[in-house]
Amino acid sequence: MEVLVDTHVVVWAMTEPEKITAQAHEILADLDTVVWVSAVSAWEIAAKVRIGKLPGAEFLVLDYGDHLRAWHADSLSVDTADALVAGSLVWGNRDPFDRMIGAQSLRRGIPLISADAAFDALSGVERIW
Repeated sequence: MEVLVDTHVVVWAMTEPEKITAQAHEILADLDTVVWVSAVSAWEIAAKVRIGKLPGAEFLVLDYGDHLRAWHADSLSVDTADALVAGSLVWGNRDPFDRMIGAQSLRRGIPLISADAAFDALSGVERIW
């Protein structure tokens, strides 16, 4: 199985794992699961750390790749097709980070692990939580 992980799940996994549901923990702990983290999540985390919205999470920005490897996750790059889909989505969510992560999930047919119910309104995206 492959899954794409929303940014807040990455943050919670590294800082407050008790916030993640049992179902999500089970999927993420399965060594047969390919866990993808969008490059957009790195951007979102760094931006939120910079403006003070993630106090205490500065360590995530430092050695970000090492944290992903320790979590057995792979970075998912953003490509031109992702950008075009994200910009073209007919979806009320205007958050650029959510739009890109949603587009990547949709394009690749990969379920998204997220607590954000806004993704339920994005047709074609399977949200696991």
